[in-house]
Amino acid sequence: MDRRTFILSSGVVTGLAQLPSLSFAQAGKSLLRWVPETDLALLDPMFTTATITACHALQVFDTLYGLDENYQPQLQMVGSQTLENNDLTWKLTLRDGLKFHDGSPVTSKDIVASITRFGKRNPLGQTLFGLISELKAINEKTVEINLSKPFPLLKYSLAGASASIMPERLAKTPDNVPVKEMIGSGPYRFIADKWVSGSQVVYEKFTDYVPRTEGAVSNTAGPKIAHVTEIKWQVINDRATAVAALQNNEVDGIESIDNDFIPILRKDPAITLIKSPLPAISIMRFNHLHPPFDNVLMRRAILAVVNQTEYMTAANGSDFPEFWSDQVGVWVPGTPMATKAGLEKLTGKRDFGLARSLIKESGYKGEPLVLLDPVDSPKYHAAALVTADLFKKLGLKVDLRSMDWGSYLQRRNSQEPPASGGWHVGFTAMTGTSNLDPTNNLGIRGTGKQAWFGWPTNPTIEKLRTAWFYAPTLEQRKALCQDIQLQVLDQVPYIPLGAAYNLMALRKGWVNFQAQGPVFYTMRQG
Repeated sequence: MDRRTFILSSGVVTGLAQLPSLSFAQAGKSLLRWVPETDLALLDPMFTTATITACHALQVFDTLYGLDENYQPQLQMVGSQTLENNDLTWKLTLRDGLKFHDGSPVTSKDIVASITRFGKRNPLGQTLFGLISELKAINEKTVEINLSKPFPLLKYSLAGASASIMPERLAKTPDNVPVKEMIGSGPYRFIADKWVSGSQVVYEKFTDYVPRTEGAVSNTAGPKIAHVTEIKWQVINDRATAVAALQNNEVDGIESIDNDFIPILRKDPAITLIKSPLPAISIMRFNHLHPPFDNVLMRRAILAVVNQTEYMTAANGSDFPEFWSDQVGVWVPGTPMATKAGLEKLTGKRDFGLARSLIKESGYKGEPLVLLDPVDSPKYHAAALVTADLFKKLGLKVDLRSMDWGSYLQRRNSQEPPASGGWHVGFTAMTGTSNLDPTNNLGIRGTGKQAWFGWPTNPTIEKLRTAWFYAPTLEQRKALCQDIQLQVLDQVPYIPLGAAYNLMALRKGWVNFQAQGPVFYTMRQG
């Protein structure tokens, strides 16, 4: 019996009212109860690319710029800016009233320290800092950035969660050590003594937060006005239990709904289903530091047999194909940079004969291949199981390591050999704007040990990516993205497994919910 049949026949959905009641606090106008997709394991947005950490950061921290609904950067913490010396000198002056949650004022020294740390670890930050000749505080509220050449994406690069501003003493934490004390200047405070890993995360309204007065609320730009006094994330790993809690008014929203529950929730007049604005592209990520996937022949062998349809149906089911796509390359289908260049390597007939030949040529020695399997993340768990089966069909020895999401995030950061706590293959998804263009696409980066987990080296992609930043026309940028996709499908830093839109569920009565992020400072009860 498959998973969907079990759910529909066992009463897990149709008998939701019979599930045991959960001990949640009763909702009031000042409380939002939210079930995040995964547990919050790491708090530092500069240390990890995990979406849950970025979402956490958007509540606690503020950024110099925000992104509007068109993903264009707008002033946020910056009150005014001036460009001099043919756009080589940027002077950013903070707006009035900015305070950290410990009561101290936000100063230019905090800005310098925060974006310096951002530049050491974040791929886009590394590009920016490759052009910065000088970064300094010229007074308490003004930062000066001097560039070696104009960089049109400077504002965009400082608008993401990874560029969160924190106090200087915290920002000076070594970039290989996560910051654990969460002192931001955003609309909500992280309540450390109420954080219970695997159970709940609590945020309270920061009453001294001074929002912008200019512009309209749009994505992470504009006035951030907190309408609820407390946000409580309730970590519920079992999706059926989370849905039961939503229907019983024990929680107000759920970040990720399995497709199995779509029919029953669509019939519930108290619940609204919300489709994420942009799909996530799921990927199979190889460890390029250790055999056998340090050899491109081995990676090409796996590419020759991956079937995106199998991965998408395993993760999302086959009943709602409108929520996923199985002909996906590097960029989001239907967006300006999307291209079909090289896609025949993924969409053509799967060739097990070619794969076995490449495996033999690569010199694979039969060592066990460590596949990381985050069992509490259903879509990645499904990808791990499909991959384990695929590897066995190829005659590869599989070591499937089951773990929770927090342990998975810890282990995937290890550069140790797989037999000593490392790994060979992991699974994740690149979400939101990551798949629109080369700006935030961590998967394509080829900077070796300084790159995203997997650590591929590819100077050709790095040159193409840099050229994209300075290409003067849209057509030139499209051509460069086509070349990047061809490189990805030749050198295989990762394999795209398909694109899927996340579905969220929210009890009716809540208004101004922003699914991108998501962020909660806009929400209120209507």
